[in-house]
Amino acid sequence: MMELLKVSALFALTAVMEIVGCYLPWLVLRQGKPVWLLLPAAVALAVFAWLLTLHPAAAGRPYAAYGGMYIVVALAWLYVVDGVALTRWDWAGAAVALAGMAIIALQPSTLDPASR
Repeated sequence: MMELLKVSALFALTAVMEIVGCYLPWLVLRQGKPVWLLLPAAVALAVFAWLLTLHPAAAGRPYAAYGGMYIVVALAWLYVVDGVALTRWDWAGAAVALAGMAIIALQPSTLDPASR
């Protein structure tokens, strides 16, 4: 259980960095916000990439599992930052995404012959 909490927290922070790194340029390009916002966007994307390296498994598997948490954080961003109410379909999709994340992230070691 503690492993799931650690992985989830790392994925959530990673998702926030990715969203910030993409949201700030969107503000510049679509809403005419100051160009200097591209600097913290670049920093956020660099931190996002670094956070992905903190997982002990091959890059593809953590990134696949991370996708589930990204969905949840993106919906939270939609609600908190953009002020859009979430539907029951949003909540159901978030639950399915988190279940998928847990299945991928917590699978038995691929080096363990018994897990194959």
